[in-house]
Amino acid sequence: MTTLNHFGQPIGDALPDWKPRERPQSIPLDGRFCRLEPLDTALHSQALFSAWHSIEDNRDWTYFSTERPATQAECDSLLTRNAASQDPLFFAVVDNATQRAMGSVALMRIDPVNGVAEIGWVNWSPLMKRSCHGTEAIFLLLKYLFDDLQYRRCEWKCHFMNIASNAAAKRFGFQFEGTFRQVIVNKGHNRDTCWYSMLDNEWPQRKPAFEQWLSAENFDAEGQQKQRLEAFRA
Repeated sequence: MTTLNHFGQPIGDALPDWKPRERPQSIPLDGRFCRLEPLDTALHSQALFSAWHSIEDNRDWTYFSTERPATQAECDSLLTRNAASQDPLFFAVVDNATQRAMGSVALMRIDPVNGVAEIGWVNWSPLMKRSCHGTEAIFLLLKYLFDDLQYRRCEWKCHFMNIASNAAAKRFGFQFEGTFRQVIVNKGHNRDTCWYSMLDNEWPQRKPAFEQWLSAENFDAEGQQKQRLEAFRA
């Protein structure tokens, strides 16, 4: 049913009980395969530098505004800057089996007044590729935003030519909203940005799919998935 104001104009649904939400905090978020920890140079820099350099080239950094740190000192400097930031709010992804950091991710463009935040700076090392850790890390952030903080909207934005990031957004259940053209000049090149979102009223349908995919029953003895995440959502 369309809501009308006293002029007879259509407006958005009333939210009489809405109150601004709390800001996300630098706290650990625990999962089965991995956990998210507040980014800390002393704890995570050496492991992340090693993980990011587990391949010879820096192809994984093409779509970032920064380059892969070439030395441990550069990595320390990068992590020190990121750890001091409150928006983006950075987390290290730590493997529960090895207790070593494997990647990093952030909550950014945080808007507590409207209950909106974006998952960004998704910087998985090659050690996380085609593993359960990346999916669980995103699940932990979504659960934190929607269940704990009761945010209304989570966003995902990526370079329109970043095939992997666009595919990940769809796999996780984000809805494509459109492409913002000529938004950024990134490393001397144009960037059009694809926008995706997930809403609080969609999360109850998305959450069980993540939980079923991450369950022990969905992995064989070699740790390979039996069913894809999309299968549980379908």
